[in-house]
Amino acid sequence: MADQKFRIERDSMGEVKVPLEAYGAQTQRAVENFPVSGIGFPRQFIHALATVKYAAAAANEELGLLDPGIAGAIRQAGRKIR
Repeated sequence: MADQKFRIERDSMGEVKVPLEAYGAQTQRAVENFPVSGIGFPRQFIHALATVKYAAAAANEELGLLDPGIAGAIRQAGRKIR
């Protein structure tokens, strides 16, 4: 990690050093200020979330609010996770 390359991003809080593969200043600030605990979500929660995403994609496609290709991709991912 010592040879990692950075760029300087600017936002309303000023400049911040951001790794080249990172998104931007606000994401980098979040990484620095809110370290990840390493505690993941229970498998049951992930399955429930996939079910909700699957149902929401189907409903929004049926209502004409979501492109059928995108809805199909979301449903396919939901099926794989559930």
